[in-house]
Amino acid sequence: MEKLDPRRTALLLIDLMTRIVEQPTAPHSGPTVVARSLALADAVRKAGGLVVSVRVERPGVAEQPPGSELVEGVLGDLEIVKRTWGAFHNTGLEEALRKHTIDTLIITGIATNFGVEQTARFADEFGFKVILPEDAVTALDARAHEFAFDYIFPRIATVCTTAEVVAALD
Repeated sequence: MEKLDPRRTALLLIDLMTRIVEQPTAPHSGPTVVARSLALADAVRKAGGLVVSVRVERPGVAEQPPGSELVEGVLGDLEIVKRTWGAFHNTGLEEALRKHTIDTLIITGIATNFGVEQTARFADEFGFKVILPEDAVTALDARAHEFAFDYIFPRIATVCTTAEVVAALD
């Protein structure tokens, strides 16, 4: 993996909320994805990059379901609230990233075939370089996760590991 310019790089933490992290996931557990995402957040910040936490809110309800808060320790320099699967639709994310001169996105979180994939597809369409550390993303089903990482993501992103991203930030 090529070196990353941390000043032009943002880490997007997708849906690391209590009620989502506690669901059964595969091939990685929710807590494992959180731990790896937090390690990446630490590395990105230390290198001078931006960390963006993204959480979903259900539209049209007065109160969000229990567990809708971000997991302890998940804190972005910027927080985006989405109401659809992806982090770009009507959230101001693209504009905020452009304002910070970001051109590279590292995307982690839950779930592979929902928020992560939708965000990665739009990021690619908007011209961002997309990096997906496989071991910091998980799905509700291992086969769905593997399909995305075997067939979809290699066409729109650099697929790698958490360790490879950390090394590329040095």
